[in-house]
Parts: sequence; C-alpha cells; structure tokens
Amino acid sequence: MRIGIDCRTILNPSVGEGAGVGHYTYFLIKNLLQQDKRNEYVLFFDSSMKDLRPFRRDNATPKYFPFSERRRYLPFAYSHVLTARAMQTERLDLFHAPANIIPLGYTGPAVVTIHDLAIYKNPSWFPRQIFSTKLLVPKSLTRAERIIAVSESTAEDLRELFKVPSEKISVIYEGVDVRPNPGEPQPDPRERFNLPDDYLCFVGTLEPRKNLPRLIRAYAQALRQDVRFHNIPLVLAGKKGWQSAEVFAALEQEGIQDNVHYLGYISKNEKLELIRHARAFVFPSLYEGFGLPVIEAMALGTPVLTSDISSLPEITGGAAYLVDPEEVNAIANGLARLAFDDNLRQRLSQQGLEQARRFSWDKVALRTIAVYEKIRRAQ
Repeated sequence: MRIGIDCRTILNPSVGEGAGVGHYTYFLIKNLLQQDKRNEYVLFFDSSMKDLRPFRRDNATPKYFPFSERRRYLPFAYSHVLTARAMQTERLDLFHAPANIIPLGYTGPAVVTIHDLAIYKNPSWFPRQIFSTKLLVPKSLTRAERIIAVSESTAEDLRELFKVPSEKISVIYEGVDVRPNPGEPQPDPRERFNLPDDYLCFVGTLEPRKNLPRLIRAYAQALRQDVRFHNIPLVLAGKKGWQSAEVFAALEQEGIQDNVHYLGYISKNEKLELIRHARAFVFPSLYEGFGLPVIEAMALGTPVLTSDISSLPEITGGAAYLVDPEEVNAIANGLARLAFDDNLRQRLSQQGLEQARRFSWDKVALRTIAVYEKIRRAQ
C-alpha cells in the first residue's frame, strides 16, 4: 500500500516542541518506518519543519504541502483544498490523519486518530472552534473507514457523542518513551531551577481542564494543615494556555506565591529530570483522552496522584493515587499522603513502573499497521 500521513502536528523542537498530538505523530511515524517494510509511506509536512532528511527512508518519502509557507494567509484553502489536492496527486491507497481531522476535499480511503473529545464535554475549557467542532470533526468521523481511539474512554465518548458504531473503532493506547534527547544536557532540576530536594510537580499546559486553581487551593489547604509542606513546594511547568490567568489569580488569592514555583515551558530533558526527582507527580485533570504525562511519570518511577475520571483510572490500572478532581479536600488529603507516606510512595513507584511497561510504541505501530491492512482487505 501507498500510505500518506499528515505530519503537520509532529514534534518540532525548532519551533517549540509540541505536546500531546505532536508526540503521538512523531513516535508513530518513527516506529511505523522501523516496523513496516511492506508498505510505502508519503509523509506530508509544512514549511515549519526545516529539515526533512531524518524522515527519508527506502520506504518513506517526506514532502511539503504546497504553499505551506503562506498558510497563514490562506488558512482554509491551504488546510483543505491544497492539501487534499496534493494527497490526490500522490495516488494514495490510504491516508492517516493523526490529529482528529481529515482535510475537506480528500475523497480517498482514510483513517483518523481521535485523541480526546474534551471540547464536546465542556466547551468553556477552550476558545470557540465552531468550524472544527460543528463540521470538521463530525465529517471526519463519518468519512473515515476506521477510527483509532487512544483509550476505551475515548471510544466510549465516540459512541456516546457521535453514535459511532463499535465495529468502526480500534482502541490503540499511546506508547511512552522517557529516554532523554541524546546530545542535550540532562540538568538536575534542583540546581537548574533552584529547588529543594523534595517537591511536588505538575507538567502540562496551563489551561482550564488541567484543574490547576483547585490544585493550588488544595496545596494551600495542605500547607495550612501541616507545616512540613513549607519544605515541599509545588512546582508547575508548562506553557501558558487558554485562560491561564486563572492559575495565577488563584495563587494570589491564596497568598502562597513563595511556595509555588512556575517554571514556564521546559525542554524534554528538563521535564524528564524534573519528574524523576519529584516526591510525587500531581495531575488532577478534569478530562484526559489518554493522559501521557501520567504514564511518563510512572515510567520514571515517580508516584502519581491523578483523577478518578475519564481515561485516567483506565491507563493507571490501580498504580496511582486517585482523587475526585472537583473536591479540594480530596486533593489536599492525597497530597499529604504522597508527601509523607513513604510506604505508599514506594508501592506506587513500583506498581507504576510495571504498569507503564504496557505502553509501547512498538505495539502502537504494529496495531496501527493491522488497522491499515484491515482497511485494505475491505476495499
């Protein structure tokens, strides 16, 4: 088969290393090209990816979408008309859209990966995206021969929100890779960011569904209840997203700015070392389609506190401390348990390492290839 993949969302450190979908696209492609020697791949990029040489293989041809350098001036024409025409020209047997949307105008066989449907669960968490939510995603779900969901929770959302039949959905968990980028520094976060030996950390975009104002209120409550927390700061790392001002407003309201450190966006190696040295990783999100940061923390042997909703109980498999993310008291009690119960931390660390081994990019690639082959056989 001649398979096209939309790589516009791929990890691209030169313009800011993408999170979530960017990791998925990068590691999926990397492992597809290693595992699959039967099929031929055409990889479509835009001009923000300056060097395509790492993606050239005997079975892979990287290409730029036409006029991608002018995409900001022609957003609809570029994203849908010109990309669809480019894909049709390549005479693909199958196209994979790894980021929720198949370009309008593409009429060939396609598979789409759905990472989460949070915007349909709670639109207030996001800026308005009417064109995408009302047209692009629903049409992509209808158009696709097969839909890859990254968790059973996401598959259930597809059935509930869009009435997608189960036989059209393939659940393929994401993988995890916590190897540092070679040739780059691996700084000790305690030296790099002037942190004490013990700290709690969160890593992710500062946006409403990450539930950070409640986490801050819970940490403030724990701080008032136990003076030992004065030696265990809360560290937040990640770029500022939609409505991130609410996070800093909560900090000011609680008056604990000296006990909470915001590091901003950090590199992959900085992130890995920050999580690895943390007393616990805290991630009380209100919704996750998969929850990659949680699995990364588990793979690094760091005890995890996370939410008891959406995909998070599913992927943690009993190897994390689960709380009701809407209950500040529950989060505060969980912080105290993970901060001071050494036996609990040791148990969760070991169980987390074992659970994280379930999530392999080799498996993701092999199961994705199986989806491609199933579509081919049905044609």
